[in-house]
Amino acid sequence: MNTRKSSNYRWVIAAVVCLIGILSNYMQYQISALAVYLMPMLHIDQAGFSTLLLMPMLTAVFLSIPMGTIGDRVGPKKVVLTGLAIAVVGAYIRTFGLNFPLQMLSMFLLGAGIAALNANLVKIFSVWFGDQTQIAMGFFYGSAGIGVILAQMVAPRFSVRNSYLSAAIILTVASLLWVFLIRDAPEGVQLPPATDSPLKYFNVAARSRNVWLIALCYGCSMAASTAFAGFIPQTLINNNGFNKTSAGLVASAAALGSIAGSIIGPMISSRLGKWKGYLFATILVGTALMVYFWAVVLMLKKAPVVGLLCCIMFVSGAFGAINGPIVQAMPFALPEIRGKYAGSAGGLVSTVGLLCAFLLPIIISSVSKGNYVLNLGLESMIFLLSDVFVLLLPELGPQGEIAKRIAAADRQAVEEKK
Repeated sequence: MNTRKSSNYRWVIAAVVCLIGILSNYMQYQISALAVYLMPMLHIDQAGFSTLLLMPMLTAVFLSIPMGTIGDRVGPKKVVLTGLAIAVVGAYIRTFGLNFPLQMLSMFLLGAGIAALNANLVKIFSVWFGDQTQIAMGFFYGSAGIGVILAQMVAPRFSVRNSYLSAAIILTVASLLWVFLIRDAPEGVQLPPATDSPLKYFNVAARSRNVWLIALCYGCSMAASTAFAGFIPQTLINNNGFNKTSAGLVASAAALGSIAGSIIGPMISSRLGKWKGYLFATILVGTALMVYFWAVVLMLKKAPVVGLLCCIMFVSGAFGAINGPIVQAMPFALPEIRGKYAGSAGGLVSTVGLLCAFLLPIIISSVSKGNYVLNLGLESMIFLLSDVFVLLLPELGPQGEIAKRIAAADRQAVEEKK
């Protein structure tokens, strides 16, 4: 095997995967950027708009586990390509079916591509990046943030139909790139043979205590970060008298921080070689920054000047995003999962994470009943709860004992084959 060639080609794999990540988030958040035109056009209220925006998450809840387990059996390329083909159909339905029922259908179909990719992400990256899987995962997380920002900047410059059509064409091109450029594994590397049924693959992942701990850690941090970011603008407007421009600027700073944290955080953890202490510390700092916002901005009603608050929220966004790519890369490091069951484990982690991100903010909002102090306080506590699951996990970094035992076993297997 040409190691250098494989090492270089992994960045082609990462680039195509990140392009799909950018497009998927761009197409979802086009809805938000075009809301002022879409709501009267479709004759929907705020509840209908929210349902439309979140429809791709519902797709992922239903499809992540089956797409992950099938990916373990037939390889991730075919499964993700199937999801992308469904998403392309949804993109063109959305372009030419400008009524609410067809828009709902199209957004559900659009979620198939990113659901398939998310479920198989750890399987794809672990084969190509090995111990540096979390670095590749960080770039993917960063691409999601880029897609959201581009949607807010670019989509409103076009009419609804033209905005949708241009996105559909680009998604079609990206799907073709997937066909021609993506490989399941580097040259000379064989994926573990598919010897079991999809149900058996899922059962192996579902029986792993550590997979569930990873899923709950991911779900708590994802739910808290998503809800916290979503409440920043309205909190500043309603509680501190900020105008929409200033509040939006603060929210954008948090989004930019999350992109930086997604990329830089995993690079640091990769150099450290151990994940557990690093994750615990960064989640703790992220919680402290949430509490600062909660205490100073809300309870004292004494918001810092916009520039200072943007700096604080940039750092808060960064620390809030560090753990996501590292945690989602963890299943590959588990001895009972590794590459063979990574798709099933990834599907389970994605499903739990999305369910938490969907349900926990709704529960918090119901409990707080418009009390911003209580709302953001509960979100901070849920983010901190993810540290409990980190403590219950073993050390899974490449310099930990588990990784060393796996490496020793791999070396012994190679020697025995010789």
